[in-house]
Amino acid sequence: MMSVLVWSLVLLLNLTLNLGVNGLRTHNGSAATRPAFVKVGAIFTFDSTIGKVAKVAIQQAVKDVNQNPSLLPGTMLRMDMRSSNCSGFLGMVGALQFMETDTVAIVGPQSSVVAHIISHVVNELQVPLLSFAATDPTLSNLQFPYFVRATQSDLYQMTAVAEIVDYHGWREVIAIFIDDDYGRNGVLALDDTLAAKRCRISNKVGIPPGSEYGRSEIMDALVKIALMEARVIVLHVYPDMGFLVFSVARYLGMMGDGYVWIATDWLSSYLDSSLPYPSDKMENMQGVVALRQHTPDSLKKRELVSKWRKLTRGSFGLNSYGLYAYDTVWMIAHALEAFFNQGGVVSFSNDSRLSSGGLEDLHLDALNIFDDGKLLLDNIWGSDFVGLTGHIKFGADRNLVNPAYDIINIIGTGFRTVGYWSNKSGLSTSTPEDLQVNRSRTNQELHSIIWPGEIVTKPRGWVFPNNGKVLKIAVPLRVSYKEFVSQLPGSNMSKGFCIDVFVAAVNLLPYAVPYQFVPYGNGKENPNYTELVNRIAVGVYDGAVGDIVITTNRTRIVDFTQPYAASGLVVVAPFKKMNTGAWAFLRPFSPTLWAVTAAFFLVVGTVVWILEHRINDDFRGSPKSQIITILWFSFSTLFFAHRENTASTLGRIVLLMWLFVVLIINSSYTASLTSILTVQQLSSPIKGIDTLKKSNDRIGYQVGSFAERYLVDEVGIHESRLVPLGTPDAYADALLKGSKNGGVAAIVDERPYIELFLSNQCKFRVVGREFTKSGWGFAFPRDSPLAVDLSTAILSLSENGDLQRIHDKWLIRSGCSTDNSEIESDRLHLKSFWGLFLICGIVCFIAIFIYFYQVFRRFRGATAESEGSKSRRLQTLISIIDEKKDPKDRDKKRQKVEENEIRHDSELG
Repeated sequence: MMSVLVWSLVLLLNLTLNLGVNGLRTHNGSAATRPAFVKVGAIFTFDSTIGKVAKVAIQQAVKDVNQNPSLLPGTMLRMDMRSSNCSGFLGMVGALQFMETDTVAIVGPQSSVVAHIISHVVNELQVPLLSFAATDPTLSNLQFPYFVRATQSDLYQMTAVAEIVDYHGWREVIAIFIDDDYGRNGVLALDDTLAAKRCRISNKVGIPPGSEYGRSEIMDALVKIALMEARVIVLHVYPDMGFLVFSVARYLGMMGDGYVWIATDWLSSYLDSSLPYPSDKMENMQGVVALRQHTPDSLKKRELVSKWRKLTRGSFGLNSYGLYAYDTVWMIAHALEAFFNQGGVVSFSNDSRLSSGGLEDLHLDALNIFDDGKLLLDNIWGSDFVGLTGHIKFGADRNLVNPAYDIINIIGTGFRTVGYWSNKSGLSTSTPEDLQVNRSRTNQELHSIIWPGEIVTKPRGWVFPNNGKVLKIAVPLRVSYKEFVSQLPGSNMSKGFCIDVFVAAVNLLPYAVPYQFVPYGNGKENPNYTELVNRIAVGVYDGAVGDIVITTNRTRIVDFTQPYAASGLVVVAPFKKMNTGAWAFLRPFSPTLWAVTAAFFLVVGTVVWILEHRINDDFRGSPKSQIITILWFSFSTLFFAHRENTASTLGRIVLLMWLFVVLIINSSYTASLTSILTVQQLSSPIKGIDTLKKSNDRIGYQVGSFAERYLVDEVGIHESRLVPLGTPDAYADALLKGSKNGGVAAIVDERPYIELFLSNQCKFRVVGREFTKSGWGFAFPRDSPLAVDLSTAILSLSENGDLQRIHDKWLIRSGCSTDNSEIESDRLHLKSFWGLFLICGIVCFIAIFIYFYQVFRRFRGATAESEGSKSRRLQTLISIIDEKKDPKDRDKKRQKVEENEIRHDSELG
């Protein structure tokens, strides 16, 4: 019994210990299962510019990780480094060897070509591959899930190059690249980013990798580039090939004035790792702009830089790729720490696929699959710490966050930083970590750059190629309106308003433009300008000069200069002068308004009489006199000349209101009549494009003009109503005939043509408003730099007045003005007023007639009085006077009576 008890206690103790251990493993994050060391492989080219720096950086990083007590306690990192010698095959063999030794992660490779090959291996064996230098943007995490780019992708570097090109206003670049995965895919990314800026790579020059491509081949390629138009060259190669290109370019004079060289970060990596800078190479690169991966300043970075000389014994410097290699080791260490804390176990298993299917003879059974490789990979993607290169964290696209580049300029025996680029703020002169504003076109800036040839003025970026090519400039062969453009008889020379503007603009350019005018058209009718623009788009012509309208559809296929002449479609129609004759004074008011106004004069007079006649003597009298008073009072208020006073309050209110109405009517009448008599009154049944659209009349247009398609497509007029006309005389004849007689009711054409047409055609005028707004410009192929430079020249012509002088030389003509006035607008004639004089004369005649009629009636009454009664009346008066006793009084009275009689007789006479 005692023995059974003892054995029971032992079993219980073992169980307790086991539970404790398991509990420790569960809560302490598998601390009990952590290995004493973890194997990590590294594969890259030791003797390369990047490799020699990365080797020292990785060794120092492993040492620093192992000396850090808070990271991987109890576990040491063992780094096994092997050189691939830039060989994809050796790189693959090295990766397979790592798989035989239970390696949990591989650092490298530095070559994008090798990374493509090794990525297939690590995908199958589930071992994370962390590259600190493979920048090929096509190394996608979707295709290679176990590939981790621990540096910046060339997609961002090429975006920085594209923004530098766009910032300086260049539109075409030439790309020289190494023809492998690194070079090809980098240039493809550059092509895409340039296209987003409306720029493009005009030529791509691929250099095969290897030593067989030497100086002579480089010289042949650069000679061809020198004959091209673009002068902005992007160099995306390896250091040895890049320096050879610069050497040959300097020999050919391509490192001088006018050229722009932009090198990717291969150049800055070489210079950063070179101590001192190689003087012979620096002489060949004066004025070159290069990019360098930006790493913010920090205490840790300064500490590594301070002891770098001791680590390398001063043989080479530290470049950005060395910093990324250093941070890659720390990235693995942090991921392993999280891996172990999550219960991850370093264990490997055989891949059954390698021992079946006829693969037994290859002895691949030594290759093992990392069982928890996916867990370690997830922890790598979740990295979040601050390293020597900045914030180490991956974004949603599985690229490091906050990509940024320094922009450096090679000058003298060194270089200087002229700005920075970051994915957040774009180009700036402040470091990305100091700049808090977001990207906008207004805050993009760089310091001044000293370009090849030791010039500070920004190069134009293109020249006319030195291959004897002369630009073929198409000139429309017009048969009408030759003042704009025409061909001199018996020659290829052209003249006209458009030609003079083009020649004057070209003369303002700071460089010579070899060109030749090529007539376009059959000479029998005006050419179709849309077809001309299409021929420019397909490369038949290098440009076109003429009266070419800038339309939306045309701008989609070619580039236009700044408009040098305003244009727009207008409607021209016959007109007639409105009659301003004898009865023009009646026109300000309509018949209805005249009738209502006259009626209100009578109504107001009657209302005032009703309110006043009982209390106001001015409104009393016989019925006849009261009617006359009403009429006189009513119409005298028109001139505020009424003499009758109003006594009642109601009468005064009515009169006050009426006088205000009369004031308004009088002022309106005066203004309207003034306008009728002084302003030219022209009328036409067509009021503009809307009238034409609603009618069924025929409409004329100029042959070859875009007006035809505009009227059909935009306005909605049927083609059967449109009549093509070729000359100004045809315009006039068709308008005079009219739509019903085989002519047209109106003509739709561009304003410059119409102004010239109306300068000597006084029977027509522009009706309505200009219903389109456009201009004339010179056409060139898409992205032509000549269009930009000529636009600047045209603006200069406009500012200094030369453009107006050219216009006056060709287009100012004497004769009818553009408003078609045939009458003098500042004089009035009798024909406009004889109706008023007629009415006034009739009134005067009637008044005289009435007066003499009254006199005649009074005379008839006076003759009825007899001479006898007159004598008796005199005797009676005399006898009365004689009765006066005073003789003097008698004589005076008699004399007065006689005078009164004489006056009475005269009045009767």
